[in-house]
Amino acid sequence: MLKPIFSNIIHDDGKLLTISLDKASGSGFQPKNEYLFGKIDMQIKLVPENCAESFWLDGIPIREFKNMESAGIPFPKRQPMRIYSSLWNADGWATRGGIVKTDWSQAPFMASYRRFSADACILYSGTYSCSSDSPPWISQVLDSTDQKKMKWIEDNYMVYNYCTDSERFPHGLPTECFP
Repeated sequence: MLKPIFSNIIHDDGKLLTISLDKASGSGFQPKNEYLFGKIDMQIKLVPENCAESFWLDGIPIREFKNMESAGIPFPKRQPMRIYSSLWNADGWATRGGIVKTDWSQAPFMASYRRFSADACILYSGTYSCSSDSPPWISQVLDSTDQKKMKWIEDNYMVYNYCTDSERFPHGLPTECFP
């Protein structure tokens, strides 16, 4: 179940959520649960041709966060996480460094989310409960084919990558950006 955090439209008994952006405000949502680990699936319809968002595309991962604790990079293995998604005006930095500006004559911009499912370890009253004792995703590693597909998605669809934004991080990129 998805929980709106701004002005959103919920359809189909909470199974479809539409968020919007106009010049005055944006919107977003978060699931009600906190997760330790998991595999999250959702169908997303983004704003056509006006989006700097990255998303899992046709079963291909678009971002991987590797556990590199052995290299001194923190990995969130004990801290619960939430999933947030929002639609907001980022044309000051996320659209090719602010070069591409939002065409407000096309507003409102809409994005839709449906079929949210979480095969995950969920936090309940301070204790984690996993969907199974040994979920298949717990040890999943991207093979060379999936890595090539992910690279193709990044090359052809990704507009913004915080791991290459030296203007936003003038004192150095985040440590997770260095494999």
